[in-house]
Amino acid sequence: MKNFNRNHKDSVFVDLFAKDITAKENFVSLYNALHKTNLDPQTTEIKPVMLENVLYMSYYNDISMLIDGKIVVLIEHQSTVNQNMPFRFLEYIARVYEKITSEEDRFGRKLIKLPIPEFYVFYNGTEDFPLEKELKLSDAFFNKEKIENKKNTLEITVKIININIEKDNPILHQCKPLKQYSDFVNQVRLCIKEDVENPFTTAINLSIKNGILSDYLKRKSTEIRNMLFGEYDYDTDIRVQRREAFEDGVEEGISQGISQGAEQKAIETAKNLLSMSLSLEDISKATGLPLNQVEKLAQECKNQK
Repeated sequence: MKNFNRNHKDSVFVDLFAKDITAKENFVSLYNALHKTNLDPQTTEIKPVMLENVLYMSYYNDISMLIDGKIVVLIEHQSTVNQNMPFRFLEYIARVYEKITSEEDRFGRKLIKLPIPEFYVFYNGTEDFPLEKELKLSDAFFNKEKIENKKNTLEITVKIININIEKDNPILHQCKPLKQYSDFVNQVRLCIKEDVENPFTTAINLSIKNGILSDYLKRKSTEIRNMLFGEYDYDTDIRVQRREAFEDGVEEGISQGISQGAEQKAIETAKNLLSMSLSLEDISKATGLPLNQVEKLAQECKNQK
């Protein structure tokens, strides 16, 4: 793919479930699937309480709605699952509570009634990941084994739900808009992988032909194509991969060192980092391998091309 400029702030996920004219119906359908309820989108009141530049700085990829006495925060995640999501959600919900309450109430003596927060990540990445998984804020605490009274401990639980089509998660059969969205993402990826000309336009046209989000895609094809340019920005994606790979490499190098048993794994990590054009010095620091060994690996990789 060529370089694309990130020129749209919304992701398709956010538009479909929070911004589009069908968003309320789609969101209530998703809420019902998550809670095994049967709320009517026509009579159910929902209120957006979304924030800008909290979970992601470059574009909107989060949804925060006040519904049924709860604040439900959703994001879609297409890269490696970030283990710090509970902490990021903690920052997010604190700002949401600040947004929906007045300063006078916060400093008053009367108890403020707050909606219950719920946090969900819809994983749509390409790495293998379980059908569902929970991340907890307490996993990040120092000496968490010394926590004597969990009732006195701050906790945030994030439920990660894998919505990749091949995983066939039951929630996809309980929420038609989510199923069709996942089908659409899968179609986009296939077009990118096959390196077809104008992959986003092709994916949109094929999805319409196959009855996947057809009405939505017909109405907003140009907008959706612009959203996809932002979401699948090549340069941005590579920068994220380089940073995460480097951080993972540093963590490996610090925690494991380069014992005989870990050396092969360090070499494989170094080869992956070389493919991302990191400097040899940074790769040496990240993996713990001597610089001359990294230089040798770089030459070997170059000769194999």
